[in-house]
Amino acid sequence: MGRMSVRIRVFTLVVALLLGTAGVRAVQLQGFDSQAYAAKAAEKMQSTKELPATRGDITDRFGVVMATTEPAMLVSIDPMIIRTNGADERYPMSKRKQAEAAAAPEAVADLLVKHLGGKKETYLALIADADSEKTGKQSRYAVVARRVSANTFTELQADLKLGFDGDGKRPWYGVYGTSDPVRAYPNRTVASNVIGFVNAEGEGASGLEYALDDELTGTPGKQVYDASTYGRIPLGTSIMEPAVDGVSYQTTIDSDLQWMAEQALAQGMTNAGASTGKLIVMNVNTGEVLALANGPSFDSADTSKAAADDLGNRAVTEAYEPGSVQKVLTMAALADQGLVTPDTEVVVPPSIASGGGSVRDSFSHGTIQLTARGIIAKSSNIGTIELARQLDKAELNKYLSSFGLGAKTGIGLPGESSGQLPGPDMADYTRDQIAFGQGLSVNAVQMAAAVAAVVNGGTYHQPTILKSATRADGTEVELPTPVSRRVISEEASSSVVEMMESVVTLSEKRAIDGYRSIGKSGTAQRFDPECKCYNGYTSSYVGVAPAEDPQILVYVVLDEPTNGNLGSQLALPVVNDVLRLALPRYNVAPSTTEAPDLPLTFE
Repeated sequence: MGRMSVRIRVFTLVVALLLGTAGVRAVQLQGFDSQAYAAKAAEKMQSTKELPATRGDITDRFGVVMATTEPAMLVSIDPMIIRTNGADERYPMSKRKQAEAAAAPEAVADLLVKHLGGKKETYLALIADADSEKTGKQSRYAVVARRVSANTFTELQADLKLGFDGDGKRPWYGVYGTSDPVRAYPNRTVASNVIGFVNAEGEGASGLEYALDDELTGTPGKQVYDASTYGRIPLGTSIMEPAVDGVSYQTTIDSDLQWMAEQALAQGMTNAGASTGKLIVMNVNTGEVLALANGPSFDSADTSKAAADDLGNRAVTEAYEPGSVQKVLTMAALADQGLVTPDTEVVVPPSIASGGGSVRDSFSHGTIQLTARGIIAKSSNIGTIELARQLDKAELNKYLSSFGLGAKTGIGLPGESSGQLPGPDMADYTRDQIAFGQGLSVNAVQMAAAVAAVVNGGTYHQPTILKSATRADGTEVELPTPVSRRVISEEASSSVVEMMESVVTLSEKRAIDGYRSIGKSGTAQRFDPECKCYNGYTSSYVGVAPAEDPQILVYVVLDEPTNGNLGSQLALPVVNDVLRLALPRYNVAPSTTEAPDLPLTFE
């Protein structure tokens, strides 16, 4: 009996200790640590969902949409939910539920094929979660399609809701959709090198899409809410931080003129047998770029077929020697210094010594007598050198720098090249080369802006591609103010315009019906970085109209032509085709006077 009594006492003591410990723990949990544990429990129940911002639009100067964001869905599945058709695995399933679960994988896979395409076997493998045997974990998430149109996803949801009996009472579970907007380019190839495109992650990958990515993207918001295995908990936590949509940009591009320019450039490249080409249309009085074409180009909506080299923007990224178009800038500097007028007389020999060799003209001749006007019209390298030697090398460098050479224009397009301009201490033979367009390099936008400054009265306007920017709430975003500066006098500008008109009057074929125009051709040897030698040519032409009041400039550059090399034969027709379209489009009045017939030579 005594031993039994001891055992009872020990047992009672152990039970009392256990109960006491449990009581103390209960008091601790419910009295002292209740808030901490409640917070941990709530945290486990809490879900956070990112609310993506809508990417801003890019439009042309008239509001035509060039890039926009359209609603679309990312379709995903929960394999476990599909295999059980939403049944709680913790409890036995009824025969009815078992039948639904057995039918669900096949039924859901069929609906995915119907609305999303693809192969049924692929969807069944995802639903079966074959990798779970390797990982030891059952997958709760798998992406089946991205950027599915909102309409398609709505139709898929409708079929899923019909469910097991087709009456909507027992829907198929486990298929979900989250926002996955798609970037759309309604005009496809038009201005694609300017607009650019976004990559698979929706990030800007080229053009303005890349350069303005941070501003276009906006700021995502978030939603915090309480949820269980089966969805959101009614009356639970619900906190919403709305997304801030991206900034929308209006460009200076005229999409219709852009399309016309692209067609003209493509035809010009074909006629010239050129490997690549560039075309710029610019308002000479503002620096606004109305069209900027590259060839070959690509489709912003489908870059899969494009060559990597065509995805950029050669008009700003490629540096090349401009050839005789550079003579326009040389004459502008000389005229501003009072060293040249259109009637300045120059005796031009068959060749001229320079450095360790000699320079000749592209056309054979003996000693000829040309006016400065004639030197530009006939594009005499020798005559240009003779005139340029009157100008101090530091002064020449100063003028060319003021025209924007040797520095990026800051137009806002990615990958811009600054070109290369020899310093004020350049060698004498370098000055000779620069005078007629070799020995320095430029990008096409840079050169177009420089010529525009020469012909518009002497003021350089920084080229621009952006017209305005607007936040999602309608407020305007201030854009950087373009730089403007006077480079040459109005008198010097008028002198060079007169010289450039002689280029057109030299041949009736160069004229534009109804308008007096001015221009300058360029044919330069092309430097090949692979062999570090000159290989092939760059042919170009810049045209401006009307001559009495220059307003619109068109500059065409054709690289490595195989059907000739003269800019006046290959690039000039393209320039005139675009000017014929652009002048009436912008209500430029036709000329009312005839171009003067002024002397190119003297006795």
